[in-house]
Amino acid sequence: MNFLVKHVSWFVFIFYVIMSCVLLFNNNPYQQSVYLTSANGLSATVYKAYSTVTSYFNLRTINDELQQRNAALEMQVIGLEKQVDNLKIQLPDTNGVQPLLRQYNYVVANVISNSVSQPYNYITIDRGALDGIEPEMGVVDHNGVVGIVNAVGRHSARIISLLNPYMRLSCKVKRNNYFGSMMWDGRNPEYATLQELPKQGHYLKGDTVVTSGYSAVFPEGIIVGYVVSKERDMSGTFVSLKVRLATNFMQLSTVRAVKNKMKVELKALESKDENKQAAEQQKAQDATKRKLDRAAAKAAQAREGRKEAKRP
Repeated sequence: MNFLVKHVSWFVFIFYVIMSCVLLFNNNPYQQSVYLTSANGLSATVYKAYSTVTSYFNLRTINDELQQRNAALEMQVIGLEKQVDNLKIQLPDTNGVQPLLRQYNYVVANVISNSVSQPYNYITIDRGALDGIEPEMGVVDHNGVVGIVNAVGRHSARIISLLNPYMRLSCKVKRNNYFGSMMWDGRNPEYATLQELPKQGHYLKGDTVVTSGYSAVFPEGIIVGYVVSKERDMSGTFVSLKVRLATNFMQLSTVRAVKNKMKVELKALESKDENKQAAEQQKAQDATKRKLDRAAAKAAQAREGRKEAKRP
């Protein structure tokens, strides 16, 4: 009360100023237009600042949406490439192209832990079994290959980084389709080595290295890196290429785990082939053992015959 009594004159003054402004701007068109113009300019400035702040805090959501869209476009490109390959090998009298099976799916995840300077590097993401992540799923980002999932929890998963000597990736040179095995040498996180390439192949600086598609982990044609230089293996039989990796492992933020819907079927076929080979090997070993047993029996009979002949 003392405060109001002490400053009552100021409150009366402010009240009269407000009332005079209301009467002025409501009853005079020119002053009203000036007020509206100034108010719109001020509100536009405020809204612009608000939009800048909110857009900054929405960057992660926008990035996730862009990653999902990018992944969908990559899957479409892979499908279109397979359709083109099918068209190239089709006979002229066929009645059309068979619909392409959507073989691959993806799960977008955020990187919560990453290492690039250790001898064996791993990456942790914030998606797990409840989100559809499974072991042996390939992982990529918007630039190229990142690694392979090797351990899965309910809400997180661990990835063997491409910067890990334990990981070998089947790759090929896109220009001539010669394939080899990609391996990190444990030194620079920006480079890896593509080994076991045929010596007769022609390789150029800047050639694109992509996944070969010879496994159920990665689709064919995902970029891995670019050729920097050529090196000869110590054996002299093969050629090794130094490759600059397309993925910047020091700035990983959002990745995608690629799920091959035909992986179970492919694994089953591979296991059938392995079982068939094992059965054939066992059969060959059994046949060899029988031959050796027969030869040993004949030798024993021959020795017995010689002993009988020597007896008086």
